[in-house]
Amino acid sequence: MNKQKTFSFKVSDELKNEMMEYFEFKKRDKTPPYALFQADEEDTVVTLYESGKVVFQGISADIDADMWKQREKALTGKDVIEKVKKDKEEKKDNTDYYFINSIGSDEVGTGDYFGPIVVTASYVNKKYIGFLEELGVRDSKKITDEKIYKIAPEIIKRIPHVTIILTNKQYNEIYSDNINMNRIKAILHNKALCTLINKEKFDYEMIVVDQFEIPKSYYNHLKESKYIVRNINFTTKAEDKCLSVACSSIISRYIFLNEMKKLSNELGIFIPLGAGPIVDDTAKKIKDKFGINKLKDIAKLNFKNTEKIQ
Repeated sequence: MNKQKTFSFKVSDELKNEMMEYFEFKKRDKTPPYALFQADEEDTVVTLYESGKVVFQGISADIDADMWKQREKALTGKDVIEKVKKDKEEKKDNTDYYFINSIGSDEVGTGDYFGPIVVTASYVNKKYIGFLEELGVRDSKKITDEKIYKIAPEIIKRIPHVTIILTNKQYNEIYSDNINMNRIKAILHNKALCTLINKEKFDYEMIVVDQFEIPKSYYNHLKESKYIVRNINFTTKAEDKCLSVACSSIISRYIFLNEMKKLSNELGIFIPLGAGPIVDDTAKKIKDKFGINKLKDIAKLNFKNTEKIQ
């Protein structure tokens, strides 16, 4: 079994900004609470938190951590105080999520300052495995945006699905101390799953959702919902294991990218993805051109980016 290594240390503001820029196009769509981003660097997952703490996890975590330690020293002249967690064997989930009839959901846009949150639930029958493999769906997170534009319309035509779009105007109206991002995600996933399951009688063996909360917390977010889809299999990196989640990921991404294009055309300004420094610059341009109130309709105001431009 591969050994899972974890290294963490605190970085300076200079290195934080450099890392934000370096990982801009390697970031995952999902971002843990209080994190600026989570990104993939070969066999290492890198998470940078608002506090300046950076965590490296994976087989090559020691190599990647050492590289950034050296960069920190070059910038500040100071040695990094590092914390190392004891190596542990990576637990393997041997559940067969792949060669089954499944329903799965995935979301896009929760880590982006601009653009809506898009959640899609899809049903994949085993007979479509060959079709989806030919399109390259299995590695959905590694697919370029250019390829998504080519294959998503084919998936949309053949695979039953339901998509829910939450605009940033709606997001800003409901976000509060009691309704945080994870609760919003749980509500949207549940709505998409409920709508799909009630749309038609699908012959599915499993419902799969990429785990962003422990099941108890997920269902607790839904205690006020009238209808709740239960018996969900929550697993990490679900889009790599389950074709219905992968399809949902691609469809959500396709719709999200189209919404970002529409916004860029409407404003006459290119709207970037993510929440890094380039996004701050764009937000300032929008504020100068349209006024600060425009951001209420097109940006997630609780993100740190809002503070930086006010």
